[in-house]
Amino acid sequence: MSREGLVLGVDASTTACKVLAFDRDGAIVSEGRAPIELANPSPGAWEQDAASWWRALGEASRSCVRELDPTRLCGLAVANQRETFVVTDAHGRPLAPALTWMDHRCAEDVARAVEVLGAEFLDGATGKPPCTTPSVYKWMGQSRRDPTLATRVGMLVDVHGFLVARLTGEARTSLAAADPMGLVDMPRRRWSDNFLTYLNLTESKLQGLSEVGGRLGALTVEAAKATGLPAGLPVFAGAGDGQAAGLGAGITRPGRAYLNLGTAVVSGVLAHDYRRDRAFRTLFGASPGTYFLETDLQGGTFTLTWLCEKLLGASLAILPELEAEARLIDAGSDGLFLVPYWNGVMNPYWDDFASGILVGLRGEHGASHLYRAILEGIAFEQRLHTSGVEASVGRVEELVVMGGGASSDLWCQILADVLGKPILRSAIREATALGAAMIAAVASGMHETFEEAARAMTREGRRFEPGASRSRYDALYRTYRDVYPALRGVLGSRAETSRTAP
Repeated sequence: MSREGLVLGVDASTTACKVLAFDRDGAIVSEGRAPIELANPSPGAWEQDAASWWRALGEASRSCVRELDPTRLCGLAVANQRETFVVTDAHGRPLAPALTWMDHRCAEDVARAVEVLGAEFLDGATGKPPCTTPSVYKWMGQSRRDPTLATRVGMLVDVHGFLVARLTGEARTSLAAADPMGLVDMPRRRWSDNFLTYLNLTESKLQGLSEVGGRLGALTVEAAKATGLPAGLPVFAGAGDGQAAGLGAGITRPGRAYLNLGTAVVSGVLAHDYRRDRAFRTLFGASPGTYFLETDLQGGTFTLTWLCEKLLGASLAILPELEAEARLIDAGSDGLFLVPYWNGVMNPYWDDFASGILVGLRGEHGASHLYRAILEGIAFEQRLHTSGVEASVGRVEELVVMGGGASSDLWCQILADVLGKPILRSAIREATALGAAMIAAVASGMHETFEEAARAMTREGRRFEPGASRSRYDALYRTYRDVYPALRGVLGSRAETSRTAP
């Protein structure tokens, strides 16, 4: 493979599609970006027009390759927002709005599935304890609200598969992109027969599954016109955005974790055998034969957005001012504790009705105290998550941090102090797209192995070591662990009251 070759990494995220061209050393040669609208038409409803995924990919790819020599391109792989799916007809045309990973109108459907199939089966076969996040429960809720969909459905399609079908004309997706849907029997590496029977679906309603890096097809002439990419460009099976980000952060061995400080805070460690535990969810890794043991806090930087927009009536431009003020506040936010369950909680409690908690609020607290309490609360929660993973797979020595929140020196230092572990900031600005590009690089022969690709294409930046606040945070963490369990009954009663209110 020529050193002049380039690979494309597509990051089809919740609010934008990014297409980046990387060389074999991981340098970004060109990039394009296009927004994707996210609708919240009613409480708990988070929807998108699936056609906007394709429009955004076309716009971003045309921008990316405008100045490139198309003969240098060796292949493409997609990293997708996970759990988001769309119902299409037999020709791939959407029949209803796509439901995103944030949509949580399916709590009663989760309870019904647990009653019929059993939590042990659902967790053991799919690697995901039952909750409102996986696509399968969202589909149950959607078809309950619109019974005609069940009779009209041609296919249930994840974001990766939807884009691959538009690029290649082939109805195929990746195991590592589809398994967050909650419909994959992970030990058997195929769609779950039991779940399909329960849903009254046949396998023909789902796309074919491929191992990561498998060739799914080549760009059609029609897709070439829409994207500006050359017809015949190989398209390889990618992975979900979390697994791809882990690969882009250089996580190719156990004992090291990535930590993505994005809308959700997602962390994962690599494993070479299938295992499950309520402390994490299990996913196929972004390199063949591996698994990612992943923790997920859905109230990540979303919580900071809430603080700015909902509470302060300001834009995110106020964040630097809040951070400067928060630096002057001692560890512990002057007695203010925050549990960041703004969107329920997945691991380790799996409680869709959990909500955010503020403890210790007093008259002397201001916006900067709340800002620091959010950073600390998310760090405490991450320690809870990481400790649960370590109980199953052994010690995590260090975490590689990325995402929008990683730009905060204060947050990185708080994480190092709370977790008592080094925090390494990834020097890669677009780790998710890079992870997808690394899959294409290995699949196209640009690199022989993922370990080789990681050595060549990933970079590390500043390192944050645990500091003087570590012992103070150790004491505070012991209190933090008790807050949610002590209030769980109260929160459950509140949630039940709100659901039954007229």
